[in-house]
Amino acid sequence: MVWYFYIAYFFAGAFLTNSVPHFVNGISGQKFPTPFAHPPGKGLSSPTLNVWWGSVNLIIGYLLVTCVGSFATGFTFDSLAMFLGVLAIALPSSIAFGKRKKR
Repeated sequence: MVWYFYIAYFFAGAFLTNSVPHFVNGISGQKFPTPFAHPPGKGLSSPTLNVWWGSVNLIIGYLLVTCVGSFATGFTFDSLAMFLGVLAIALPSSIAFGKRKKR
């Protein structure tokens, strides 16, 4: 497999993970930070914008998995690369949003 497929799968995991909180908050009617808020990433965006932003992230992640190489499921380097992308977004997000909720 070509090395840059693993980079694509890493970013697929990051995009797919980032889609979850935006989409869930959006369909729940909750405001949530997006890059389009003021200030970016700190202010709150509307639920509708979060549904759109979550959907865009979901589509990008899906395309990276399905259109780049031939993603192999199971315990493979493909899955490992994707899981590392998941952790790269999930862990910092849990810390950042954990601090935000305490305020």
